[in-house]
This record gives sequence, C-alpha cells and structure tokens, in this order.
Amino acid sequence: MKIESSGILVSIKPFNERDAVGRVFTRDNGVLVGMLRGAVVAKKNIPLIGQVGLVSWNARLDSQLGVFHWDSEKNIGAQIMQNPKALMFMNAAFDLISTLLPERESYESLYESTLIFLEQLALGNVGAYLDWEISLLRELGYALDLSKCSGCGGCENLEYLSPRTGRAVCATCAEPYIAKLYKLPVDLNTTLRFLEGVCLQQGTQLPLMRKILK
Repeated sequence: MKIESSGILVSIKPFNERDAVGRVFTRDNGVLVGMLRGAVVAKKNIPLIGQVGLVSWNARLDSQLGVFHWDSEKNIGAQIMQNPKALMFMNAAFDLISTLLPERESYESLYESTLIFLEQLALGNVGAYLDWEISLLRELGYALDLSKCSGCGGCENLEYLSPRTGRAVCATCAEPYIAKLYKLPVDLNTTLRFLEGVCLQQGTQLPLMRKILK
C-alpha cells in the first residue's frame, strides 16, 4: 500500500539508535504515522518538526506501521523556533493534532488553516492560535456560532456562550443559566473547556503543552 500527499511534520520520536517514528498531518489523508529511517543519525536533509513537504508512506499491509519517504520543501518551524512564545503555540497545536485527530481521516480545511496559522506564527502573530483552535473544534464537531442568540434569535447583547451547543446567548436569555454558561468573547480559557470535553469523550488526556497556554 502506498500513500502520497503534501504534509506537515508534527511529531518525531526516536525509535532506536538510528530511526524515529514520525507523525505527518497531510492534506489528503489526515494524520499518517510511519518510520523515518535514519532520522536520528541524519547529517543532511534532517526531518524536523514544523517542516512542510511531500511525503510518501509505504507498507505491505494497511495495518502495518509504514515507512515514510519525507522530502522537506519549507522549514516554517525554524522561523518559529526563534520566538519562544510562538514555539509554545506551535507545539500545543501539533500535540492536539497528534492526540485528537484519528489516523487517515481527511481534514483538508483544517490542514489549510494549519498552514495559515504556521505562516502567521512565523511572523510573530501568536494571536492566530485562537483562530486555529476554533477551526480544530469545528472539525471535531464543536462549531461555535456567535452570530445570534440560541434562545431568542436576536443579535444584540450576545454576552454568553452555551457549553452544550457552542452557540451564543444574549444577556436576557442567559439570566436563568449564567452559572452554567461561558462568558464572551471567546478566549483560550473558553476553547480549553471545550477541548477538555473532547478529550473526556475520546478517553484521552489533554496535552500538557495546551494546559499551560494563556
């Protein structure tokens, strides 16, 4: 079996003295996991987290851990690593992708959002992370709708957000439920609560890097 696509290298973990297990978020096939032969000892063309390039994944059987051929075209991560705060946001995003996205399911819209997010991080715009996380939640089934009140349909005084529906609630409709609602505007604490719910549903732990973001 062979899969070819463009992708972002989001994780590398040593497997032995020479090889590493990589995780690539691809445009066409979502997350792929495979072996990067010689990655640990490579002297040139070194696979690095944050690289964007072309990937070929090969395995005899669909259920096997395949082998990557990775051809980096752009190293956005190298630019981001010069900014410690931007690096934290990149690592948090990559940890969430690795933790929450199932393998080999296409998330083309999120892939494009991730490329835009990385380009913004490289420019020092760490505020782009919140938009990226909202895009991730949308792909996971938690699309936030801030356009009108979920109770009355009005567009004025939208001050709260329902954790159950992800829809805005006006101040009047919110009165009986204020203790159960999230305060607008949406910030990293808001999306954190939704992500905690996703992790609970999936039976996994929220990545540590995401917990410490502010």
